[in-house]
Amino acid sequence: MLINPPPLIAVIGPVEVPLLAAWVRHYRLLGIERFLIAFHFPEHVPDQQRQELQAASRELGIIPTGTTTGPWHEHTNGELRQALRQQAGPGWHLLADADEFQQYPAPLDEVIAQAEHAKNGVVGGLMLDRISADGSLTGWDPQTGSLDTAYPLGGFLTHQLLRGDPRKIVLAHSSVSVASGSHRAEGHRPANRPPVAVHHFKWHAGVRQDIERRAVHSADGTWKTASPARLAEARRLLQHLHRHGGRIAAESRNLDFRLVSLQTVPDWWAERATRLVTTWRPPGAADQSQPGVTISSPSPSGGSNRA
Repeated sequence: MLINPPPLIAVIGPVEVPLLAAWVRHYRLLGIERFLIAFHFPEHVPDQQRQELQAASRELGIIPTGTTTGPWHEHTNGELRQALRQQAGPGWHLLADADEFQQYPAPLDEVIAQAEHAKNGVVGGLMLDRISADGSLTGWDPQTGSLDTAYPLGGFLTHQLLRGDPRKIVLAHSSVSVASGSHRAEGHRPANRPPVAVHHFKWHAGVRQDIERRAVHSADGTWKTASPARLAEARRLLQHLHRHGGRIAAESRNLDFRLVSLQTVPDWWAERATRLVTTWRPPGAADQSQPGVTISSPSPSGGSNRA
């Protein structure tokens, strides 16, 4: 049976233009032909940055479905993404944030065919967080090398440090509803093992200011959250950066970062990723309410202004 490439569905914040371009190239190499994207910009994002991203999208051959502005509430992404999925129509949808580069063990049509055979409507992934060689929050200049060169290490930072949900729904049939953040689909458990590797290029220049802003707005209620998890995860990262001089401890045995690449799935991935995705459980209430470092309001001009 012929399976057409799924449309890619994404709600995109104010990411860097080079990262957006690399993201589009990556998914086109996987066979994606149709991109349904919408931009959402919090109020602090300068007009120039918004215009540059919209122009870059059009230069890449992608006309944004829409652009919204306002607080980045926890439900914002899910509501905007659902509107895009309705526009995409029936069939399978690929779900990916603009800093997530999915790495499949087989061609997409084969992966979808296996999911249809399993009759569970979803394909699962697991975040592989990418950092620089020494854990410093550096920027990326595509003129000096690839993303693999700038951020050669991969590990389970989201799980081991932030205690966040590292699972992702990477492919979902249009009949399946996916929760905000694409971490789960109620009533549908991915059967694919190992999970798809989701290379997560978030941990670079500007992320500290982004996380500070998220923590401040989550704490004061400006950005509404459904649980204390978002604030707790932000505080854990800020505490870690404070302890390690503003960088991620790449040498930490607990974090266990290893050399990885977008070109090949690591040899150790199948065993470690399968074990993690099978045994993961959300942290208890006590873990979500730990006191954090004092957080001051970020400078409006600081960082990359991502949500």
